Amino acid sequence: MIVQGFEWDLPADSQHWNRIAEKSHELNRLGVTAVWLPPAYKGAAGVEDVGYGTYDLYDLGEFDQKNTVATKYGTKDEYLACIKALKAQGIKVYADIVFDHFMGADEKESVQAVAYRFDDRTQPISDEKEINAWTKFTFPGRKGAYNDYHWHWENFSGVDYDARNRDHAIFNFAGKGWEPQVDDENGNFDYLMGCNLDMENPETVEQLDRWGKWYQELTEIDGYRLDAVKHIRFDLFVDWLLHRREEKYDELFVVGEYWSDELEKLHEYLDSSGNLISLFDVPLHFNLYQASNSMGNFDMRQIFTDTLIETRPDWAVTFVDNHDTQKGQSLESWIEGWFKGHAYSLILLRNQGTPVVFWGDLYGTKDVEPVGPILTTMMRLRDQLVFGSMADYFDDANIVGWTCTGDFEQAHSGMAVVMTNAGGGEKEMTISAIHQGETFVDVLGNNEVKVVLDKNGQGVFPVNDGQVSVYVNEKLAKKINQ
Repeated sequence: MIVQGFEWDLPADSQHWNRIAEKSHELNRLGVTAVWLPPAYKGAAGVEDVGYGTYDLYDLGEFDQKNTVATKYGTKDEYLACIKALKAQGIKVYADIVFDHFMGADEKESVQAVAYRFDDRTQPISDEKEINAWTKFTFPGRKGAYNDYHWHWENFSGVDYDARNRDHAIFNFAGKGWEPQVDDENGNFDYLMGCNLDMENPETVEQLDRWGKWYQELTEIDGYRLDAVKHIRFDLFVDWLLHRREEKYDELFVVGEYWSDELEKLHEYLDSSGNLISLFDVPLHFNLYQASNSMGNFDMRQIFTDTLIETRPDWAVTFVDNHDTQKGQSLESWIEGWFKGHAYSLILLRNQGTPVVFWGDLYGTKDVEPVGPILTTMMRLRDQLVFGSMADYFDDANIVGWTCTGDFEQAHSGMAVVMTNAGGGEKEMTISAIHQGETFVDVLGNNEVKVVLDKNGQGVFPVNDGQVSVYVNEKLAKKINQ
């Protein structure tokens, strides 16, 4: 169980590394096995940068650049101390890596380029012409520490601004073209923002590899979250990750952000990346989003239809919301509060996939209160209960459920989950005969009925209007809720 250790609107007080370190023991008690940290290097917006406007990969909050030494989250020393604190609690640490673009260049350069349409990057709208592009990165504040390479226009394939004519367009540098092995949205989605890294340039690839070696040796990181992979050559990360594995002497957990609900595209990426990279289950997120906004009209039997958890469960990283889907952000698709319990039970209380809990759901954001005890109870339950085999009861458009058999050797195991996105009701389900005669109660406290299992381990489990109930042995419920 991973926790995404940030949300978009955290205060720019450079204290977040310290906050996470202070919460490391609490996260351990909740059963968290890994924390995904935000990008740690200096961004173009300085202390206000969430981390996705990559400026200097080697500045982890150590040098006076972009009007600050610390990043939004803190200093280099605080970052390393945060990692150490999490590891001391047995929690693995995953780093957020942004290799699509650089932003905030130090100098302009003259370069020949062709302008393309924003909505179709296969259609030029100008002849080749000379533009002034912000593409020279010299990192004067770092003064060559760790690496003295300067990035020039040759390292990039395009920008979106001509400083000479103050013209906004998608400019592709002459002779380079766009990388074909990317998502085909807008004709070709190689270009996203800023200075688009040219992965056909050997020096670009070499420098990213050198940085990866330096970074992993410094941080001893356990895995990576790869940003915007749909915009990057699909096989780019294969060699990069193999090198990191060799240096780590261990496998690394790696998940890519391919923001698409088209399942075929996700399958293509998994195959092209050599099955080294798991993917966020974006189709499942959109199913959850539709269900939470459908006023009870979503067919709950289809909640897992056309998702990675259904088709490639071993590579599916499930989530409810994240920093991009929260309110006011670029990919806003916020799961409504009444459905958060449903959504988290669907990812936390099932065997398949690797679930991620969003910091904003766990601790709140400036706009939304945390989900509360329902979420933390589910997290503890996932940590303390052996699920065993699972049986689905997705046989009604509104009221669905599943059971987990538990384990004969673990006292008080076994579980039944029932939910409805409309009116309440009940569902007859079998947990396991090994639990015959045991009393099961709703550990979430949404329903007060006590269910005594018959000789076959079967019971009738009620659920109230628009709610989810999770039935466990009453002795385990007392332990979980202590």
